Amino acid sequence: MQTDNERYNETVQPNTAFLNELKEKLPEFFTKDGSFDLDKFKDQLKDKNVNELSEGYQLDFIGKDYARRQAGEMPSTVIVPDEKQNQGEGKDSKNLFFTGDNLEVLRHLQNNYQNKIDVIYIDPPYNTGQDEFAYPDSFEYSDAQLEDMFGLDDDQLARLKSIQGKSSHSAWLTFMYPRLQLAKHLLKRSGVIFISIDDNEDGNLKEICDEIFGEANFLAQVVWERAYAPINLKKNFSPSHDYMLVYGRDANVIETNGITRSGEADSRYQNSDNDPRGAWKSSDMSVGPAIQTNIYPVTTPSGRVVEPPAGRSWSLSQKAFRERLADNRIWFGKNGDAVPSMKRFKSELRKTGITPMTVWKYQDVGHSQEATQQLQKLMGGKKYFAYPKPVKLVQRAIQLYSDSDSVILDFFAGSATTAEAVMQQNIEDQGHRRFIMVQLPEKTYHINKSGEKVATKGGRAAFEDGFESIDQIARERIRRAAKKIREDNELTLPEDFDDSFKHYRVVKPVKQTLEEIEDFDPNNTNLFTDMVDGFSSKSLGVDGDATGEETILTTWLAKDGYSFDADVEGSKFGNYVAHKVEGNRLYLINEGWGTDQTKELLNQLGTHQLEVQSVVILGYSFNVAELRELENGLKQLDSKVTLIKRY
Repeated sequence: MQTDNERYNETVQPNTAFLNELKEKLPEFFTKDGSFDLDKFKDQLKDKNVNELSEGYQLDFIGKDYARRQAGEMPSTVIVPDEKQNQGEGKDSKNLFFTGDNLEVLRHLQNNYQNKIDVIYIDPPYNTGQDEFAYPDSFEYSDAQLEDMFGLDDDQLARLKSIQGKSSHSAWLTFMYPRLQLAKHLLKRSGVIFISIDDNEDGNLKEICDEIFGEANFLAQVVWERAYAPINLKKNFSPSHDYMLVYGRDANVIETNGITRSGEADSRYQNSDNDPRGAWKSSDMSVGPAIQTNIYPVTTPSGRVVEPPAGRSWSLSQKAFRERLADNRIWFGKNGDAVPSMKRFKSELRKTGITPMTVWKYQDVGHSQEATQQLQKLMGGKKYFAYPKPVKLVQRAIQLYSDSDSVILDFFAGSATTAEAVMQQNIEDQGHRRFIMVQLPEKTYHINKSGEKVATKGGRAAFEDGFESIDQIARERIRRAAKKIREDNELTLPEDFDDSFKHYRVVKPVKQTLEEIEDFDPNNTNLFTDMVDGFSSKSLGVDGDATGEETILTTWLAKDGYSFDADVEGSKFGNYVAHKVEGNRLYLINEGWGTDQTKELLNQLGTHQLEVQSVVILGYSFNVAELRELENGLKQLDSKVTLIKRY
């Protein structure tokens, strides 16, 4: 017996994710059997006189087909709620923190967060060759399956498998490709993604982003000045910058909010001549190199004749100059004898703020050393992370493309800088932005030959302080940052300031449970013993106090497109408790359903005491007789109620 997702994943091809996207946007080009009608598509292109031959080129790398296939697969994990956190300090929070493989988390989020994210910021591994990245996938498929999936010969298969545990360019690209593909689907049409990177992979990253997001949706390559002093030990150059690649889902509908104007910038606007249009500041009227037609003499009100400086010209033609002069938009100084300049009125500035430039200086957004020191201070003086990003850097990205109710995603959360940046921005503009953090539970220790836990090379300080994985540090950083923000803004803190999060772990079922699923016979009258309990946090070996039923329900709610704060209420049928969600679905997960429960359900549906559109059941909890009785009963109802069986 296979799970539904396993059965689906066996049919996935490298182009499945792409075809699904095409089917959503261009359903008219698909046949009844789901095949894409290429000839019809070509004819349509010809009718519209569009050149169907693509210009440019495409980046190829070992593992690309495998990466494309991964983007189309369904999750093979379950979402385990941390009930201690979620019913405690995070009960009323709308922020989310996921512990687990970000590829699996992104797969889970495809249904309930597709087209809902406003800003994504990620700081993925840079692939510098210094042990911070190694391709993690272990190729769970057999060699024969891999050869069949991608049409490989033995040599090609060996090349594909050669990227395991490596940090080559191909390995890094195979790792990043499916994650970016899935991230794209989560963005709103007006959504924007910021990706931090350095010189090692920025060229390759640009090419796969052009392919995934489209060249037309490239917004900028920001240069962040991350260092304020050179490292004199370097032989040739001391690197002082990183990049942030910025792409939009649809550049045609995206416009930046701009950078908030400072009080100092506003103070430069005066009204020296009492102009009725209000405050203004003067702007140099000369430009270089010179435009020959714009070199002409100007007579000041005092009678002095001036020309542009050598090698420069006026920025205005003579006609445009006369028009602005007549409109009192040219300034000659208080005494009327200065070189002419143009008046820029504060009232005519972009209401959205200052247009950002592509070089971000450390004075404005912070530098690496400052970020390290601030995080170290927040965490009690201990240095847990070598190169955290400054809060102000991420906060600027958020400010540029979010509004007060936006959702911000970071699926390489690291120390959770993004979460702090979201909270800080909410304080500054009284916003209600929500964050979604995703972090792999990367260990700060390894097990030695004696079976003892020993700190890893970079994890000693964290391990000694009781943090056994990176995600634990990130969650503690959020708590401490929230506490500091509350203390620093005690008098102006909004009543509904969200300073916590709900926590979920994305976990693969244990081997025993998977083996039981594989041996399951749906026609057998016997059931599993404690099948549902196999998905409890205890059985899965993680913290959180979640029952198996809570895990399955949480996983299914995400699958069915519900948010993580969906309205769920219990519905009793005798001694059996089902779960009704937002008035349209009823979930039956536990064992114990029988004839009496079916009669009660049909009675409530028939008399309209209960109104749902579908009943979703866990097939492992029903024997064949119970299932048929329920199925036949629902078919006899006047109102159509769909039965959905899941395995």
